[in-house]
Amino acid sequence: MKLKLIKTKKEYENFLQWVDEQFEKKIKSTSPEGEQLHIALLLIKQYEDAHYPIPKPDPIEAVKLKMKERGMKNKDWVGRVGSKGYVSAILNKQKPLTLELAKLFHRELGVPAEVLLS
Repeated sequence: MKLKLIKTKKEYENFLQWVDEQFEKKIKSTSPEGEQLHIALLLIKQYEDAHYPIPKPDPIEAVKLKMKERGMKNKDWVGRVGSKGYVSAILNKQKPLTLELAKLFHRELGVPAEVLLS
């Protein structure tokens, strides 16, 4: 396969097919073919980043997901964040997410800062 920038959907599909064939051959990553495969994967990623962008998650939805994963309820934040009504207002997007709250959710839940600040 000739490695070049992917400009069309057809080229993209051809690259994907070629990569699948290479994986089936189980080539070594340190071989010349493995190097070509690595470059092809980078070209595919560049095309996908440009044509199929993944939107950043909503910060509050990320907080809610982490809370659900940990079995937490809104009441678990009362006192640490504010009153029951204030916690509800934040988690229902009626009040803004402050920098202090973003730091708290990052520290306590592990929500990435770039998600909370987006």
